[in-house]
Amino acid sequence: MMKCALAVVLSLAVSLSAFAQERMGPIPAEKMTDAQKKAAADHTAARGQLTGPWQVLLRSPELMARVRGLSDYVRWNGALSPRLSEFVILITAREWSQPYEWNAHQPLAVKGGLNPEIAKAIADGRRPHGMAEDEEILYDFATELLQNRSVSDATYARTVAKFGEKAILDTIGLMGHYSLIAMVLNTARTPVPPGGPPMLERFPR
Repeated sequence: MMKCALAVVLSLAVSLSAFAQERMGPIPAEKMTDAQKKAAADHTAARGQLTGPWQVLLRSPELMARVRGLSDYVRWNGALSPRLSEFVILITAREWSQPYEWNAHQPLAVKGGLNPEIAKAIADGRRPHGMAEDEEILYDFATELLQNRSVSDATYARTVAKFGEKAILDTIGLMGHYSLIAMVLNTARTPVPPGGPPMLERFPR
């Protein structure tokens, strides 16, 4: 019995260690291709130093440029306010158990006006209490789409009545973009920078 328990502990430790080991870190400048150097320069001019997912995406320069174009729209030009867009990003990050994404956007959500207790409930995997009407509608829409891969007629009707069709598409675009970024980060095992908000625990699967 003790041997079996020890084997389980060791297996879990190996699994956690493997997840923590970064796979695709920053590319040294001297090892970049010409296309990567141009993509890095373009990104730096537009957004500043390469960080997190962009360091990973640099391995496919054209994809990186196209992803940044989508990011520019859904983050800063979409139909949702910063409070609501960051709220949706947190829901998406939680569904993907993506700590880097969570740590980057939890402070932005709170700064944008989201109640920190609502963010904490999402991190814990709980339905938040005390949501505003617009938050509750988006919470139902986003969680249904992420978890059920579809949206019920009732939820769709509430969402379109409150926000309109354009905002629904912008919300889907936001969730799709941050699902892509979460997949990139989870695959690359990109570590969370030190000094951020509390670490997001992975959901058991």
